[in-house]
Amino acid sequence: MLLALLLCACSDDCETTITYTVQEPVYMLRADLREAVQVTQPRVLENPGKIYALGHYLFVNEVNEGVHVIDNQDPASPRLLSFIQIPGNIDMAVKDNILYADSYIDLVALDITNPLDVKEVKRVENIFPSYGMLVSDTSAVFVSEFVPKTVTEAISSDCDTRGRTHQPFLDFTGRGAFTNSGNSGADAGGGATNGKGGSMARFTVAGNHLYTVSLSNLQVFDVSSAADPKTGTSIPLGWNIETIFPYQNKLFIGSSTGMHIYDSSNPSSPALLSIYEHVRSCDPVVVEGDLAWVTLRSGNACMGFTNQLEVVDISDPRSPTLLKTYPMLNPHGLGIDGEALFLCEGTHGLKVFNIKDHLAVDQNLLSHFKEQDAFDVIPLGETVLMVGQDGLYQYDYRDLSNVKLLSVIPVQRKTPAS
Repeated sequence: MLLALLLCACSDDCETTITYTVQEPVYMLRADLREAVQVTQPRVLENPGKIYALGHYLFVNEVNEGVHVIDNQDPASPRLLSFIQIPGNIDMAVKDNILYADSYIDLVALDITNPLDVKEVKRVENIFPSYGMLVSDTSAVFVSEFVPKTVTEAISSDCDTRGRTHQPFLDFTGRGAFTNSGNSGADAGGGATNGKGGSMARFTVAGNHLYTVSLSNLQVFDVSSAADPKTGTSIPLGWNIETIFPYQNKLFIGSSTGMHIYDSSNPSSPALLSIYEHVRSCDPVVVEGDLAWVTLRSGNACMGFTNQLEVVDISDPRSPTLLKTYPMLNPHGLGIDGEALFLCEGTHGLKVFNIKDHLAVDQNLLSHFKEQDAFDVIPLGETVLMVGQDGLYQYDYRDLSNVKLLSVIPVQRKTPAS
């Protein structure tokens, strides 16, 4: 009996601590959001995202905060002009001196005729998915973002507890796929008054229409009157949509599982032609002639393990065919100008290839700038823009055998408070 009592007195309970990460919502008043756009003095780059070029002006997104306006008349000496404060901004595109930008849940149209005196001319409200998907459009507040918070707490458990595994927050806005990153090319049909963006774009202008992609939908806007964008159809695309690239009368949409090809001959209602499927990974795409160039990369947001460049025959857009695969280190954005392919390799730098022979690209590496972080590029005929975590770079590529660095606007990160 004494032995039984002693055994009953034993306990396997232990007190320990666990540390995990939670995502805390940040709320914002809709009224404050809609009064927040303003032009301020130029400021340094701290967290650059998407890039856009229009004439001799450059526009660089400061992630979730707004847009830097840069005078690039002399690419060897670009000059910061002003900063457009746009809360929740990630993407942008331009038509007829009207800049279209997302501001969390809204689309704003800004007159940038005078970059020092930018004016908001229209706002399309509640058009983009938000984190607060269950919050009605009439609510005074919405969830603007989630911020990570580390929590340590004491718990009682049996002594065999192995702890918890934190599951990452799922981003329902479509913003999370590229945390450091529009795109309207000369072939988009929009004319000289449109700008040009990079391959990581979620916004693009083609002709008289603005196309935007969220995580799961293609949203069409009629911008025949540039200062008065009108909401058009919304087309479900599936899940994990990442980028959009216009070429001639087609839209090429990158997702984590494949490339969607849409016929935009009827621009107000694009029609699906085909889906080229690949392994799960991040997937920007650019097109030139009958070839689509697709980069696949691994990473936490992409949940894939493949790092490669794919060349796809799209001469029959209803039946795209893989022609060649090239292994890469960690490819991100890319851009093409004639025989030149510019490919960003993240922390591994920028590569320049001659692609005259698309079946021997790996044998024609012309330059490799290993010192820079490379996220996305825009070739502009004689110079190429490249943005990465450490700044905005410009290179002269008139001589492909001797590509030269022209200028850098470096990132200057805030010093954490002590």
